[in-house]
Amino acid sequence: MQTCDVVGQGPAILFVHGFPLDRWMWHPQVGALDGFLRVAPDLPGLGESPLGEGPASMASYAAALGRCLDRLHLESVVLCGLSMGGYIAFECLRQWPERIAGLALLDTRADADTEEGRRGRDRLIAEVRTRGAVAAADAMLPKLVGTTTAEAKPAWLSELRRRIERSPVEGVVAALEAIKARPDSTPLLGKIAVPTLVLVGAEDVITPPPLAEAMAGAIPGASLVVVPGAGHLPTLEQPHAVTEALQSLARRV
Repeated sequence: MQTCDVVGQGPAILFVHGFPLDRWMWHPQVGALDGFLRVAPDLPGLGESPLGEGPASMASYAAALGRCLDRLHLESVVLCGLSMGGYIAFECLRQWPERIAGLALLDTRADADTEEGRRGRDRLIAEVRTRGAVAAADAMLPKLVGTTTAEAKPAWLSELRRRIERSPVEGVVAALEAIKARPDSTPLLGKIAVPTLVLVGAEDVITPPPLAEAMAGAIPGASLVVVPGAGHLPTLEQPHAVTEALQSLARRV
């Protein structure tokens, strides 16, 4: 069973974290979004959740989230996914669209990995198997935060590294395999029919703002927010701006 933080009361917001982190990356929003039921699980194999049976995939992650909602007796949520969490959100749209009342796509993309991207995942998988989660920290940390954060918050970067390095190796490998094999979700964009927020850090080098702009343009009625002074983790780098954007979306649902 997944480890999950459940806080507050009201309309439900489900937070899906990115790689290679866990539910901690949403803690500013979980703590601040009063008036809503905030649900922040660890994905299988990451954080404090055990690895599920069989190979991990976007489909298996989405199914696990669906079971989480079943246990909480939640019929409808605002679904928020960052990076890998956005890939999973697209799969949730395939599996249980009737439960999604609103959608927030943060620092993510709709297309599948390129061949070069898949080779890069394979190299990182080999490194993680050899050196542990420290290899994921070494590879990802320079790209996860923007220059503003890197220059202003060196102590915070040390905490981020510590959290990545304690990630379970098998969970990190499983997530990389799932990311590598994810389907192209671009055809879904034009079919999204719920209030949608596309948000991106202005300094994101992994999924830069032009990708977010194109994605928002392809989703009917989507709003776009570009967060100054943030890279790939705006939930932690500029938490107040992200909280305000999510609050605005949730109130439109």
